[in-house]
Amino acid sequence: MTMDKFAQYKRLIRTGVVGFEILVETIFFGYVWFNIYNVWKTNPFENKGNLMMIGCYILYLVVFVYLYGGTKFAYYKKGQLILSQILGTLIANVVTYIQIIMVLGRYPFPTVLPMFVISAADFLVIAILNQISDRLFRRLFPPKKLLLICDLNAKENLIRKISGRKDLYEVSRCVSAEEPLERLKEAVQDCDAMMLYGIEEQKRNALVKYCYEKSIRIYVAPEITDILLRGADRVHSFDTPFLLLRNYGLSFEQRVMKRAMDIVISGIMLLLASPFMLVTALAIKLEDHGPALFKQERVTLNGKKFYIYKFRSMIVDAEKHGAQFSSKNDSRITKVGKFIRATRLDELPQLINILKGDMSIVGPRPERQNYIDEFCEETPEFIYRLKVKAGLTGYAQIYGKYNTTPLDKLKLDLMYIESYSVLLDIRLIFLTLKIMFTKESTEGVEEGKNHA
Repeated sequence: MTMDKFAQYKRLIRTGVVGFEILVETIFFGYVWFNIYNVWKTNPFENKGNLMMIGCYILYLVVFVYLYGGTKFAYYKKGQLILSQILGTLIANVVTYIQIIMVLGRYPFPTVLPMFVISAADFLVIAILNQISDRLFRRLFPPKKLLLICDLNAKENLIRKISGRKDLYEVSRCVSAEEPLERLKEAVQDCDAMMLYGIEEQKRNALVKYCYEKSIRIYVAPEITDILLRGADRVHSFDTPFLLLRNYGLSFEQRVMKRAMDIVISGIMLLLASPFMLVTALAIKLEDHGPALFKQERVTLNGKKFYIYKFRSMIVDAEKHGAQFSSKNDSRITKVGKFIRATRLDELPQLINILKGDMSIVGPRPERQNYIDEFCEETPEFIYRLKVKAGLTGYAQIYGKYNTTPLDKLKLDLMYIESYSVLLDIRLIFLTLKIMFTKESTEGVEEGKNHA
């Protein structure tokens, strides 16, 4: 079977599984709507009204499950996929209940119990279907045999990362990037795909063209220039194609839209989060009687300095010997600090920074000046992150980990900057809820290693 046919069958089965899951969940909702909520309506809906409610529910399911990546069978790990589908379904049910309140137009509000029941039933269906589909995909679609071509200094780290997804990839062979081009072309013949990392540009370009010609899958670790070109505009002023890189970050219109969204969302979130912030502050105060908040100088758009606010998660004199990164099992982190870091509650005071205009809801992680100077010595392009305001959440925070290297975080941040849109911001805001339940994203760095 060719890789093209292979991908088509996988998409077909994935669509079938997702469609069946949505069908079952819609049947649950339909039963509750027809037998409970519609009966309570003063003038019950008939055909068109009922179709509207069912149609809206299906739409919410499709949008939110897709938004959280709940359709990515054989891509996400099983646990991550289940979490994505549960979050998508839960939000769809919450939105539907709000719609039911508005449709019924009565007080007191209709009981939420039926929605709790169908949510529990939905979660059970999700767990069962994912268990079945996981076995199905593993049987039908074995891991791709990879030819890994890389700088041998990065070999161990790359193989460790790839081995974490044994359901998707199997390193069939690892070859040095220094090998002659023809030998690299020969090596891929017995593999399903090629993965390139740390290979010089001319050889990389030749391999990309070769794989394109032979319809071979190829995974390429992008260079910074590749990412910058991603945001380029196509120019058709004459019959020779050009790409235009404007290189000024966000446009005026994008900045206005982003600022308006920051003000609205941070204001609403401060209002909703105030009870949690009060409880968090009290817990910190009661543990060691120290201050609940701390402020620290960070850097944002165009190198502007500001003071960031956070809930204190470390002992009071955590940096008496100077600034240093937190590490795994860091003894400076308090008991309350471990919890608020894992749940991201420590970052809620940054909503004040966003309302003030120091930060944005979405953007690169704000860093201290000394760390930026340190990272720029190794990677001068690290300064490119300052093309936009620092953010409470961001592309690198969601798709990276706390211990992701500065270079990889820079690449992720540049992917965000060069593909910015309001819709991308909205998607990243929703995905932030998901990473609060993902342990990997809050891992500390190893002793002696610096990370952005």
